[in-house]
Amino acid sequence: MKQNVTAMYFSPTGTTEKVVRGLAEFLAEGDTCKTRSFTLPEERKNPAVFGLDDLVVLGVPVYAGRVPNVLLPYLGTLEGNGARAVAITVYGNRNYDDALVELIDLLTSRGFRVAAAGAFVGEHSFSRTMGAGRPDGRDMEEVSRFAAKVKEKLEAGWEAPVSGAGCRPYRPYYRPKNPLGEFVDIRKVTPKTKETCTRCMICVNSCPMGSIDPEDPKRMIGICIKCGACVKKCPVGAKYYDDSNYLRHKEELEAQFTARRAPEWFV
Repeated sequence: MKQNVTAMYFSPTGTTEKVVRGLAEFLAEGDTCKTRSFTLPEERKNPAVFGLDDLVVLGVPVYAGRVPNVLLPYLGTLEGNGARAVAITVYGNRNYDDALVELIDLLTSRGFRVAAAGAFVGEHSFSRTMGAGRPDGRDMEEVSRFAAKVKEKLEAGWEAPVSGAGCRPYRPYYRPKNPLGEFVDIRKVTPKTKETCTRCMICVNSCPMGSIDPEDPKRMIGICIKCGACVKKCPVGAKYYDDSNYLRHKEELEAQFTARRAPEWFV
C-alpha cells in the first residue's frame, strides 16, 4: 500500500531535522515528502491529524534522557488514527536513556502504529565538541540502512509493534551534580548577551519557546530549555552562558563522553 510520508520534528539546532528528513526522503523514494516542524511556538498551535494512508517519521531531541517535557502537551494532541510511524530520538553522544521508549509509548497512545524506532547522535546542544558535526556522513549512511529495513518490514505487511531500548517505568530525568556529588538545578539558567550583539534577531526567531524579547534580544521573557539555538546560531557569538553549575556540567560531559556513540535502531 502506498503511503504518504511526512517528516515531523522538533529541532532547534537542526540535528533532529537532518535525521528525520533524511529518513523520510529515503522512505518516500522520490515521491513528495511532506515536512512539518513543531519547533517554534506558532507551529505547535496547528493540529496534526493523520490516517491509515500516512507514514509519519517523528523525531525529537533527547533532553536529560527523556522526551523534552515542554513537548508533552503538544504531542498529546496528535491524532494518529492508525497511521504508521517511525519514532526517532537524537541525543548528544551521552545516552538516550528512556527517551525512545517514551516516544514510542506517546505515539502509540495517540493512535499511531509504531513500526520502527531509532536513536541517532547529533552535536550536543551545550557543546561544539561533544558529537561535533553530527549527524555526519557516517550517521546518514546508517539512516539509509535503517530506511531499507523499515521499507522491507512495511512491504512485507508485518504489523508487529516495535519495542526499543529503555526502561518502563521511565527513570527520572538526568540531573547534573556539583563536586560534592550533590544534585544541582540548572533549569532556571538563561543565556547572557555580549555588547557585540547586532540585534539581527536570529535568536528571537530561533527560540523554540518564544522566550527572547523581540524588543530587546538581551532580555528573556520566558523559560530557557538549553536547546542551544541562540548560542549556536548567533553570527557574532554574542549569546553565552556563565552559570558555574552549567559550565561545570558542560565540561564534565565533554571530558567523559568523548568516544563516538553509534546509532541504534529497532525494526
